[in-house]
Amino acid sequence: MPHTVPPSETPAMPTIVAKGPSGVPPTSEEISSLLDTIYTSDSSQKSLDGAYALTNLLIQGAGCSGLLNYNILADVRKAASDKKNGAKRESAMLIIGALFERFPREFPLSEAVFLLHDGGIFDVVLDALSDKGAVVRDAAQYAIDALFGCLSPEAMVNGLIPALERYLAKGSGKWQGFVGAYSLIEKMAVKAQLGKGTKEEERQKDLLREAMGKTLKELIPIVESGMHDLKSEVSKQSCKTMTALTTLLSNDDVAPRIPLLIKTMENPSAQTLQKAIHALSQTTFVAIVTSPVLAMLTPLLARSLNTPATPQETLRQTVVVVENLTKLVHDPAEARTFLPKLQPGVKSVKETASLPEVRELATRALDVIETAMGDSHLASGSISKITPEEVLAVLDAKIQEHGGLGGFGDSKLQDLAKNFIAGMVREDINCRMHDRITDRIDPYLRGLLADGNTEAVATAVQAHYIAEDEIKFGKPIPEDPNEVEIVNADFSLAYGGMLLLSHTNLRLLKGHRYGLCGRNGAGKSTLMRSIANEKLEGFPPQDVVRTCFVEHNQGEDANLTILEYVSKDPKIVSQGMDHIREVLLEFGFTDGPEGRQSQPVGSLSGGWKMKLALARAMLQKADVLLLDEPTNHLDVANVKWLQEYLKSHTEITSLIVSHDSGFLDEVCTDIYHYEGKKLVCYKGNLAEFVKQKPEGKSYYTLSASNVQFKFPPPGILSGIKSMTRAILRMSNVSYTYPGAPRPSLHDASLSLTLSSRVAIIGGNGAGKSTFIKILTGETIPQGGKVEKHPNLRIGYIKQHALEHVEMHLEKTPSQYLQWRYANGDDREVFMKQTRILTDEDKAQLEKPVDLGDGRGARRIETLIGRQKYKKTFQYEVKWVGLLPKHNTMISRETLLELGFFKLIQEFDDHEASREGLGFRVLDPKTITKHFEDIGMDPEIANHNEISGLSGGQKVKVVLAGAMWNNPHLLVLDEPTNFLDRDSLGGLAVAIRDFKGGVVMISHNEEFVGALCPEQLHIADGRVVSRTNNAVSLDRFEDSATNSPSGAGTPATGSAVTSAAPSAVNSGDEGGDLKFRAKKKKKMTRAQQKERETRRRLRYIEWLNSPKGTPKPADSDDE
Repeated sequence: MPHTVPPSETPAMPTIVAKGPSGVPPTSEEISSLLDTIYTSDSSQKSLDGAYALTNLLIQGAGCSGLLNYNILADVRKAASDKKNGAKRESAMLIIGALFERFPREFPLSEAVFLLHDGGIFDVVLDALSDKGAVVRDAAQYAIDALFGCLSPEAMVNGLIPALERYLAKGSGKWQGFVGAYSLIEKMAVKAQLGKGTKEEERQKDLLREAMGKTLKELIPIVESGMHDLKSEVSKQSCKTMTALTTLLSNDDVAPRIPLLIKTMENPSAQTLQKAIHALSQTTFVAIVTSPVLAMLTPLLARSLNTPATPQETLRQTVVVVENLTKLVHDPAEARTFLPKLQPGVKSVKETASLPEVRELATRALDVIETAMGDSHLASGSISKITPEEVLAVLDAKIQEHGGLGGFGDSKLQDLAKNFIAGMVREDINCRMHDRITDRIDPYLRGLLADGNTEAVATAVQAHYIAEDEIKFGKPIPEDPNEVEIVNADFSLAYGGMLLLSHTNLRLLKGHRYGLCGRNGAGKSTLMRSIANEKLEGFPPQDVVRTCFVEHNQGEDANLTILEYVSKDPKIVSQGMDHIREVLLEFGFTDGPEGRQSQPVGSLSGGWKMKLALARAMLQKADVLLLDEPTNHLDVANVKWLQEYLKSHTEITSLIVSHDSGFLDEVCTDIYHYEGKKLVCYKGNLAEFVKQKPEGKSYYTLSASNVQFKFPPPGILSGIKSMTRAILRMSNVSYTYPGAPRPSLHDASLSLTLSSRVAIIGGNGAGKSTFIKILTGETIPQGGKVEKHPNLRIGYIKQHALEHVEMHLEKTPSQYLQWRYANGDDREVFMKQTRILTDEDKAQLEKPVDLGDGRGARRIETLIGRQKYKKTFQYEVKWVGLLPKHNTMISRETLLELGFFKLIQEFDDHEASREGLGFRVLDPKTITKHFEDIGMDPEIANHNEISGLSGGQKVKVVLAGAMWNNPHLLVLDEPTNFLDRDSLGGLAVAIRDFKGGVVMISHNEEFVGALCPEQLHIADGRVVSRTNNAVSLDRFEDSATNSPSGAGTPATGSAVTSAAPSAVNSGDEGGDLKFRAKKKKKMTRAQQKERETRRRLRYIEWLNSPKGTPKPADSDDE
């Protein structure tokens, strides 16, 4: 409520003699006289002045005890309920407002008196919101705002929330009071949301968010009941409050389902419940499940389990969700709070479900629940939480050590103070914010202990719990005095509208090598790029600490020689050309006219380009080296070289993003890990980090538990009845790049089947990517031939995978997919050299063709049809300038002899794409589901531009594009680049279970060894050896659950991971690829009669159907 006189200048009323700062308590008669004067004042201003005078009198003379000893609150409560006197009700609200505004600042313990003592006074203020007088309502709102502004996060959770719960639970108040209570809960939840405030503000938000999350088990049922209130204002505010409360969940798995869960609470019908359970059953739960998540989901799951009419399918989904959630509950105390509510329902399903499958799933879920509720579950690394009772015992002991409370205050106030303080300190301890403990004790005990003792008690309690914390979590590692700190930056980091890091710290010591670990999209590359571009607040500028960002930037200055490229930097060229040559030679770039230093940058393989970037960074003499996936494109020998190089240069500090666990183990001295918008530093390499954070074990196994990829089935190839029949073959292929002194590929051969799992192995620049490009038609061989099944669909991801999307950075992933397949064909196929018409091809199309059929020479316009002809195909040819009735069927062999290979290829690709997209609808719903199957968040896929995605997310976009038309053969050129460990595991499991063929290039021995039994070794452009190895199934986290014989193989059987070479399994390797047409069986007379009867009955049914029903079509396939 607005003041006409500032609080600090409030005058005393003429009839009042307020005591000064002497500390002499006022008499009861003085208090009573002052109250009567306030109630009988003839203006609001005089009442307000009197309220401030009363407050000052109590603060200066009586303190917190005066609120109770003079029965101030009881008197005000009585005045506020006087229905006949509006002025008295207004005066009562003004008194409360003045007390709420000033008392907590001087005596914080008054917060507990106002909110908790004998039911508190806060309910009176909420009831006043429904008063018929506007001035009373305004005064009540002013009082609420005044108290809310004084409360700390701990006081809100331990004082305000219990007061609001008590008010809402009694149910006898007016609807305006309920709206006010619900809006206060919403206000607290909004206050707890992450933001961009100061560091201290964000710490308070973190504390409020975690502490308030623990109260959701009581708050959610209360707010949900308000959503069903008959008064629309109450139900609307309750829905807003519930939406705000869901922001406390901080769980990425549940977040996309929150709108549906709120809708289910708002309209609790059987249909909405089943939709919610179905949505949850489609969720992959990977994040740790905490109290807020359980508080939100337990009521829905319990209702599904305990409703007799729940369908068996919904029950099956429910017990699966219960099992998956329970596995991720790491705190037994939380498990024992929520799981007993679900246990009887699961037990009932186990005993009464009609389907054996549901009973079996319920039995399994029940076992998991019982395990989670046991103390043995503590082995997962959880730490038990402190309770208020435990804090109270310590507080009592410390108070007794310092003289006890004695005669200060009455016993009720003493007990209230100790319980309130214990609750607040409990929140600080559980959030490990020990620096806040003294402020929760010292001010609140003031007036109850002798002077000076309050601070001593607060310090003693704080010291006790700091020692307890060190026992639980270990003492902080002391700093080495010889270490040199070069960076110590406090900062926040955002990208677009997404907050990546909030008020975190980055501290770098000279010579240390830091691994930066986190999921794809967490902001690792964004952080490094911000440092390199000098946009990170608090990070020293380049003239203080020289930083160099080594990333994958393969496209620039491709025509410059390596020496020219490096020496164009003025900071480098000043060191002299001789020194530059020496450094390049150290990195393997040989000198001289024929050496690598004279080669253009564009001719280098990915591995050599990475070495060039590293050489350039070394020449810039960086203090801090920022390495983004440095092992991508590097072969085993060069990875080993890089490890030794980094370890030997102890004067350089490195910040490394890599998904190569072996590399991080070998190189790193420290690990920075992304945890809840913070960077947390762990001493030691990756192995030491996993010991402290067991969930980090995904860095060592290929697991789909965190990120799941699902590849679509490849579909049928006509004429292919065996998984070992050749579908793609290259024979004696050679290729030399323009201007290169020797061939990049010479006399190479390979045959592939639907069961192939082939890895192409070799050093950097050996010719692996050239091999793949020729295989997929990206490049035309200069010698030899490549044959493929006419209907074969190939999903191809290039070595520099981001090239696929670099021309579409302004599009969202969904828009990119729609553009690529808009016309039914894959537009990226048009860019292959086997499809681009050269001048010779265009000249060939202009030549007239005489088939010897007496119709003379004609020019081919296009191919418009294809059909099987004996063991090959014949194509329908449209002639230039002639009507369609003059079209001619010409065999494939004839067209090839005439030189129309690319024309045939274009039509075959179109037909293959048409078959692959036969069951694909290019609508948003289907596209969203496809991106979900590839492990991408639908929100990102539909709304975020590709330019704003991380490297790993862009690779997922490329993978989704390649898999859209259901390819039979997946060709991956270094697929592990840019993917984090979770995505790598999901990709590995998806490839393992894929029912088509797979060819890959990868330097990741772990990845290749787990998937590819057949390995092709290439050196100097030649296939030097073929080896067949048993796949390492133990590298999959789920291998233990699979049978020994079937582990790692899809439903098609062992043929998918056949250990024999693809070429051997293909039959006649040298023969032509011939595919028999599917013969159409002639129907018998009886079958024809049955078909006519079916069609007639279907037609009669259509005639009797409602108007507008589409007429059913007759087909020849019935």
